[in-house]
Amino acid sequence: MTDFLFNGPPDAAVTLALAHGAGGPMDSPFLNRFAEGLAARSVRVARFEFPYMHRRREGGGGRVPDRTPVLLDAWRQAIGDLGGAASLAIGGKSLGGRMASLVADEMGVRALVCLGYPFHPPGQLDKLRTAHLEALQTRTLIVQGTRDPFGTPDEVATYSLSPAIRIVWLEGGDHSWKPPARSGRTEAGNLAEGIEAVAGFLAD
Repeated sequence: MTDFLFNGPPDAAVTLALAHGAGGPMDSPFLNRFAEGLAARSVRVARFEFPYMHRRREGGGGRVPDRTPVLLDAWRQAIGDLGGAASLAIGGKSLGGRMASLVADEMGVRALVCLGYPFHPPGQLDKLRTAHLEALQTRTLIVQGTRDPFGTPDEVATYSLSPAIRIVWLEGGDHSWKPPARSGRTEAGNLAEGIEAVAGFLAD
């Protein structure tokens, strides 16, 4: 069974299952604030960790993410443990969202939410992670900072992405949506904007 961290009302109309990024756990400051913000908007959030992160938490190593098949199986298990896909949206931060995007159509989930999608490794524009996004059928929201080194507006504009994908750009945001100190924008403001975008998307 998957170990979940829940926020929000158990009887919510929709549950968003979230996985973490490559380097941070399910209770990272970013995901804590994001989950609490959605819970305040009557969305149930269910966070879980991939096996390597669970090992890291238990002190048994796990510094390197599991291989893709292991990560995808963890997603399938989590979806099943949450009762199936009928009222379930899935997604996550960076790696977690990317892995969710690889099982979304297969599992027939209600929606997909990616918080900072890693379109390519930083500085490696030729190593795209977008092939499966061209034919994605699941209704998808990607919330991306305009300074994200994993994919900027100018770069993403050249990709062939499915019409099921909508992208919301957070001005000045990096991979965790944080803007520069002197930009006139704040990390809290970008986070609030991202939460509102996801809450509205899930309510549609």
